[in-house]
Amino acid sequence: MAYPDDAPLPEVEVEEAVALVAAGVPLIDVREDYEWDAGHSPDAVSLPMSQLEHRLAELPDGSRFLVVCHSGARSARVTDFLVRDGYDAVNVAGGMLAWAAAGGAVVPTTEA
Repeated sequence: MAYPDDAPLPEVEVEEAVALVAAGVPLIDVREDYEWDAGHSPDAVSLPMSQLEHRLAELPDGSRFLVVCHSGARSARVTDFLVRDGYDAVNVAGGMLAWAAAGGAVVPTTEA
């Protein structure tokens, strides 16, 4: 099914995103490594926007997943791209800023 040009971007408010992730919906974080290292959802998978084209095979196949970035702008662009390519991707409105403000868990990367 083609994604119509005038279709609204699939998006959820952050409170719903936190609940969906807690229920097992995958969360893909498209921020760069330094942003990920500063703090991310413990349930997220890091897939930086700059590496996306080369790592599409790592995305959940055939199931809905959420896409998050810092404030929601990059993840909206990534979500649009992925939906047009046939993925069931949904943008997290407000990104990790809103995620943290809504009480979503955020952890820094720890070095071993």
